[in-house]
Amino acid sequence: MELNLQRQTNGSEPWHAWYRYPKVGLALVYYDYHNPMLGRSYAATAYINKSFWRTRRQELNFRIGTGVGYFPVRYNPDTNHKNTIVSSALNATIQTRLEYDVALTQHLGLLLGLGLNHYSNGATTKPNFGVNLPTVVLGLNYHQQRPFRPLSTAPPPEPTDIGHTFWNLSSSVGWKQRNTTDHRRYWVNSVTLAVGRRINRKSSLVVGAEGFYDRSLLAQIQDTAQADSRLPDVKKAGVHVGHELLFGRLAFVSHLGVYVYNPYKSNNFYYERLGLKYHFTNRVFGSVDLKVHGGSADVVECRVGVRL
Repeated sequence: MELNLQRQTNGSEPWHAWYRYPKVGLALVYYDYHNPMLGRSYAATAYINKSFWRTRRQELNFRIGTGVGYFPVRYNPDTNHKNTIVSSALNATIQTRLEYDVALTQHLGLLLGLGLNHYSNGATTKPNFGVNLPTVVLGLNYHQQRPFRPLSTAPPPEPTDIGHTFWNLSSSVGWKQRNTTDHRRYWVNSVTLAVGRRINRKSSLVVGAEGFYDRSLLAQIQDTAQADSRLPDVKKAGVHVGHELLFGRLAFVSHLGVYVYNPYKSNNFYYERLGLKYHFTNRVFGSVDLKVHGGSADVVECRVGVRL
């Protein structure tokens, strides 16, 4: 079951018109898995809902959101050792959905959809195979106003920083569990220097260099190394290229990087990063990122930085 509260953007911010007036909302999601190993889950997801086709009575939308999920039943080596799917109470969630809405009355609409809900803790605790739920949606929408009417039909102003170059200096912290037998949490840090350029109303491109220090790798080496052997350096350095999809102060971040210094080959030579970035001021920003190696979560990074 799911309860949604969503607001139709109306042109009060320039980016509303650039994306053809999407909806933004909050979803409260409940699942009963009918399986004692998994139990139930509860989630809160913030999302954006983009219309691809809209008439007076019908809408076709694509929705994507992210938030936090709670699982009361999870992995326990003594009482629930078969649950290799969920090992922590709190998990990140990603929700995608294709929706069709058709008016039944002036305010009531029938909602049909196909979606995917994903839950994972980003390897902060293991085991962590995660949950993927393909979903068929049937529901009702209440529209306060239909059809939609923007505040103004005048073209929104262009951003003043298109074509401008900027620098970002940031640092991140995360923590992870090494395996199911070692219950300690290990800190993971990074420092990043990136240069970017806003190329249009919706996008910025970035190129950066960064260093990583994952303390779980040091513990991993020490478990297997001989007493008199020289341990390889677990620090890593990489370069990345990336894209930022802009929604006012908020941005969806995607990076692809390669390691240029990697003495301890604990993973692939490349990495990916997906995240949400928010500018608190024109200079200061924060983000929550998921760093991934070949589709397998490595660490959730909590990042703060300055724009120069």
